[in-house]
Amino acid sequence: MTRISRTVVASLVLQSVFMLAASAQEYPVKPIRVIVGPGPDIVGRLFGQKFTEAWGQQVVVETRPGGGGTIAAELVAKAAPDGYVLLLASAAYTINAVMQPGSFDLIKDFSPVALCASAPFVLLVHPSLPARSVQELVALAKSRPGQIYYASSGNGTPPHLAGEMFKTMARINIVHVPYKNAAPALIDVVGGQVQMMFAITSIALGQVHAGKVRGLGVSSARRSALVPDLPTLAESGLPNYEVTGWNGLLAPAGTPRTVVAKLNAEVSRALKQPDLIQRLSGSSYDPAALNTPEQFGEYLRLEIAKWAKVVKESGAKID
Repeated sequence: MTRISRTVVASLVLQSVFMLAASAQEYPVKPIRVIVGPGPDIVGRLFGQKFTEAWGQQVVVETRPGGGGTIAAELVAKAAPDGYVLLLASAAYTINAVMQPGSFDLIKDFSPVALCASAPFVLLVHPSLPARSVQELVALAKSRPGQIYYASSGNGTPPHLAGEMFKTMARINIVHVPYKNAAPALIDVVGGQVQMMFAITSIALGQVHAGKVRGLGVSSARRSALVPDLPTLAESGLPNYEVTGWNGLLAPAGTPRTVVAKLNAEVSRALKQPDLIQRLSGSSYDPAALNTPEQFGEYLRLEIAKWAKVVKESGAKID
């Protein structure tokens, strides 16, 4: 390579670096799309509003629920890595990474931005079941092996795996009854056709407050401000039990670190605002603790490892 050609190449490289840095500093200069797979889109809308307030750019939240999240994830993974197309990820993605890996890799194909919010599952039982605590439920299940049924929103969903984790950690034999989604599952628990289920707070609390089901505990590592009177399963005899429904933002792999950092900083700023916290609580979500992209990435890896262990020990399957 001649001296002139080397100079030209070096100039082009420097020019591209400067252009990339400049675009990252200017970000965002156009609308941002947040793609939502399975689950509610409310967290994406709440944080999207905060992005718009801060940057003056519209945030469009698009729901693509098909394929158990595959359609949404593939769309974002293949998007330009510039921060203008983001994925609102959920717990379903870390479970799918174990139970039905698809055409994308949750770790390799995305850049973690931030964990935004979480919601515990409430362990519910029908009032006719003679158990008023997690310990009493475990004792009852041990005395009635194979006779207590638990509902879920479907095979391979967080409520299903929450039940399997409960089953293996408590060393009990309870029977899984999958439904197409959470609503009919909860209806049958309220009606007494199925004795128990793990239900996300957004649908569980109304039934608990109405006395139609009994809440025994929450699945999160710490007590939730949403249901402060309910103990965690971890403090009820199942150390280290933790299952949460969560939402976090992912960008395509290769997104400039400066763009990821700017997005993360805005999530952190929003998480300190009382109005956002209040609106999350009103939607039955707990705000996430402040976290870095690296911490969120590690959280994803730990979640995948946890579900791999649960699936191996319980033998849980999609079909």
